[in-house]
Amino acid sequence: MSSAKSIPIVEPTQITPVTTGLEWFAIWTRSRHEQVVRQQLDTKHVESFLPTMTRWSRWKDRKKKIDWPLFPGYCFARFDPADTLPILKCTGVVSIVSVEGKPAPIPERELDSIRVLVGSQLQFDPCPLLHEGMMVEVAHGPLKGVVGRLVRKDSPRARLVLSVDLIGQAVSVEVDAGDVREY
Repeated sequence: MSSAKSIPIVEPTQITPVTTGLEWFAIWTRSRHEQVVRQQLDTKHVESFLPTMTRWSRWKDRKKKIDWPLFPGYCFARFDPADTLPILKCTGVVSIVSVEGKPAPIPERELDSIRVLVGSQLQFDPCPLLHEGMMVEVAHGPLKGVVGRLVRKDSPRARLVLSVDLIGQAVSVEVDAGDVREY
């Protein structure tokens, strides 16, 4: 007499992401080795993230869309900071971005925000991180080459202060925020 076993049917539920408890870190790579580093990290089963942007690349005989790293020279990985040797042994890795000799963790929300943007259909471009108070140079327009202190950045405008420190005098000017870069 055979008895048939019944297999319980489990209804699918919302899957919650598994958190590893590990933090994200930035890995500084050799020039144009970001993809190589990411592939090696994947081979070593280390969770990695390499945000890219698609751009046209032109050669003499053809034009092609290529995925370029959004942050050239960097790849991100989640690992135990006490066990960095497998990361450092990857071909193309220069070092792990550190503060006072210890790998510096990156807040997960910052990389999550980049991940959402990269996955969206929105147009985006890399830009320098400019803070009020830093010295900047005008890169385009009639003031090209002028150096001043950024005192306000309200898209699409930026206010710069040009000073003559020796006499304690200054003048401010408003320019297109996209025309300034870190000096």
